[in-house]
Amino acid sequence: MDEQKRLLLAVVLSVVVLVGYQTFFVKPPVPNNLPQEVQNQNADQQQVQKKSQNVSEYKAESSVLPQKTELQNKNYRTISVSTPLYDIAISEYGAAVRSFELKDFKATNKKDSPLKQLVPEQLVSGTLFFDLKDKSIPGLKDAIYKANIDTSETSVVKGEKTIEFILGTSRGIVVKKIFTFKADSYMIDCDIVFQNGSDMPLKDSLVISTPGFFDEETKKRSRFAFEGPVVFINEEYTAIDPDDIEEKSTYDGEIGWSGYSERYFMTAVMPGKNNAGGEIDAAIKLSFKNDIITTDYIQKMDRLDPGQQGGYSFIFYMGPKSLKILGSYDNSLKNAINLGFFNVIAKPLLITMNMIYSVIPNYGVAIILLTILIKLIFWPLGTKSYKSMNEMKKVQPLMMEIREKYKNDKQKMNQEIMGLYKTYKVNPASGCLPLLVQMPIFFALYRMLYQAIELRHAPFVGWITDLSAPDRLFHFNFSIPMMQEPYGIPMLTLLMGASFLLQQKMTPTAGDPMQAKMMMLMPIFMTVIFINFPAGLVLYMFVNNIISMGQQYYIQKKLS
Repeated sequence: MDEQKRLLLAVVLSVVVLVGYQTFFVKPPVPNNLPQEVQNQNADQQQVQKKSQNVSEYKAESSVLPQKTELQNKNYRTISVSTPLYDIAISEYGAAVRSFELKDFKATNKKDSPLKQLVPEQLVSGTLFFDLKDKSIPGLKDAIYKANIDTSETSVVKGEKTIEFILGTSRGIVVKKIFTFKADSYMIDCDIVFQNGSDMPLKDSLVISTPGFFDEETKKRSRFAFEGPVVFINEEYTAIDPDDIEEKSTYDGEIGWSGYSERYFMTAVMPGKNNAGGEIDAAIKLSFKNDIITTDYIQKMDRLDPGQQGGYSFIFYMGPKSLKILGSYDNSLKNAINLGFFNVIAKPLLITMNMIYSVIPNYGVAIILLTILIKLIFWPLGTKSYKSMNEMKKVQPLMMEIREKYKNDKQKMNQEIMGLYKTYKVNPASGCLPLLVQMPIFFALYRMLYQAIELRHAPFVGWITDLSAPDRLFHFNFSIPMMQEPYGIPMLTLLMGASFLLQQKMTPTAGDPMQAKMMMLMPIFMTVIFINFPAGLVLYMFVNNIISMGQQYYIQKKLS
């Protein structure tokens, strides 16, 4: 096997393994620390729990909870809150979040693109709504609350603002869902308070739901960057494959948070601590029906006797999966940035890329400099590989003679070839080993560049206006085989394919004609494989090939 064949075959095998890994490999959990709850959240919760005031001090309009069929005739408002980071709309119907638009992120990279919406229209009930597991208060999910605000629109320019959604029942139980919005944070504090004015104790389990839309198109995307239900349980990040929900739908343990994750964004609910400060009795229950995956966070409530009040504190997060943003919070949500099996390598690469960007504010340049840095670190291994390839090239004519001489005796041929390796002190595996050592870096870079929100809609130069999307020079209004939309000339991908071809031409060998033809097809194969990959990843491969060719040329000249 000649050196060029081994080099290209190693690259091809790595890509094949990569695609197979993305398709079939179940992402294992990545251990980390338990969440450290925000101090204010704990203080607020303890204050609510200790009050135990008479319910008569918290008057609310009492009414029979409406049935779904009656809701159409009820008047209820949608309260819109604007902060510097987002616009949120909460309906009095169910006190659910019906809309959440991120002001710093657009849906597409087009100039007239709307803002990124985290509550798709398919979620007709919204998200972050709650109910009771055993229906101690029937129809709670579909009840109409009353917001304690006169206007339907408000804003939080600085500091924070609290809005209460209040529900009174004919049994005398008052339910409050209290939101606290902060001007400088995607975190939303939420207290759920029960005031028991009935003559019976209340004991049930809270259910907070974070649904997500998961159709066939989402399933295809999820093969490369996970989308679906996620949970931080028993100090481990766990992404739950929707195909596994029917087999296992309940997860018990120490729940740090749960929610639904897209490629770049997520919705999550994080519980506070219980009154005693110990472990919360909670579980996760999932369901998948009509393209809607619902993740229910279920927390057991303490017994609430008549005339008493009890409250439960939570933190809701709706926003980007940004390491910089999530890392600024003092809790475990930073573990939502999970890059799969090679997370331990990919995260430092992401941090390094962001550090480069802080100096040179162009992520394309940051990828180029990161590639150069990685090549410098592995320069000795690359040098060893190219030296081995050069040695193999010298014995190539002798190997061809042996193959021709013993073509009818495979056993004798192998013995002679092994003797040739021993005589010339050549190790055929030494050229491939350095490449195999670098494979984890390639996989980690792939995951990082594919999932880093920093690259979303990030321009580089010229026609490359989005490093998270395939590069296209010009846009065509007709489809092209093997190419995903948008259709156009994948110029950077073609340049990468040309670099593979040049790298192959640098070490011509007189091998088997059939093998030579197969090797000539490898650059085409690689180009097709990468045609729909993000431009950031293609840029890395192109720069890596250019540097590798330079190193190979230098070694060959030095040893010639």
